[in-house]
Amino acid sequence: MEQQDNKGSDREILTVAEVAEYLRVHTTTIYRLLKTRKLPAFRVGSDWRFFRDDIDSWIRGRASSMR
Repeated sequence: MEQQDNKGSDREILTVAEVAEYLRVHTTTIYRLLKTRKLPAFRVGSDWRFFRDDIDSWIRGRASSMR
């Protein structure tokens, strides 16, 4: 599923299960990161959603801070 932002570019939106698969972790890990506000996300009703490019930026930030 894709969302168009104000700049006119397409941004892919992921679900909790898709982010868990993308990061190769259990969905419980995703919910734990959400609870501590360590993962960039937004809510649609009671469901969490993620922009793939925000997740990619989060990964890059985590990787660079570990160096």
